[in-house]
Amino acid sequence: MELNARGHAQLRIEAIDALETHYQGYHQPMKLAKAACRHLLSYLGIDELIWDERQSRVIKARDGTEGCILARSTEANRRPVAFVFADGIEQRDGSEVLLDEPMLKRSLNYSLISRGLAYPTYYNGLFSDLRLPLTRAMARARSEGRGVWPYDLTTKGFSVPCLDSLAEDVVILPKLFRRLVDYMGEGGMMNGFRDHLSARCEPLVRISQVHFTRLDAVVDVKGDRVRLTEPPENLIFLDRVFCKKS
Repeated sequence: MELNARGHAQLRIEAIDALETHYQGYHQPMKLAKAACRHLLSYLGIDELIWDERQSRVIKARDGTEGCILARSTEANRRPVAFVFADGIEQRDGSEVLLDEPMLKRSLNYSLISRGLAYPTYYNGLFSDLRLPLTRAMARARSEGRGVWPYDLTTKGFSVPCLDSLAEDVVILPKLFRRLVDYMGEGGMMNGFRDHLSARCEPLVRISQVHFTRLDAVVDVKGDRVRLTEPPENLIFLDRVFCKKS
């Protein structure tokens, strides 16, 4: 783990993805994005925050709260892929810990997804005995209309006449939002979006069919309308080493 000069490290929170507050100069609907941020800070007991001028980075806070992370790996940007807890555990740093369902339910990851404040976003390093309780928590949040779910358009479809249109009204899986920003930010027109995704070659598994495919295969584009043809909880994203053109 690489720490900065203040002894801080960025994390990627395992299995979930909250709406973007700032990505390449764009954001998703801020009311819901900030709700997830507020819950994270409250859960971890971080307060007395001072933000930078763009309201995108905390530059000072009272953050001496005890907590811990459980991580098995780091991702491409060297961030630990972690389950986050607001209290300590008895084991010393570096110990092996069995993360079971009761412990999972104490995590920030579970807390965010059970409140509908984050989308399920699974990768191949996550075991099914942890993925399934997260999916059940997400399903309850969706059926009860919590957080993002009353507004979610990921599988229903949405129009993208321009990137600014995504910022205010379109609530979708953040990974799909980022791919749209990456593509349209370079001037791409919507009729070339699936080709762009195909060229990126992002492999995944459809869980219900145990079927290997790619992100472009589960994105439908008609005119300026886009939708994911599979619900996010039915996808496991894979490392690019798994990718094959087929």
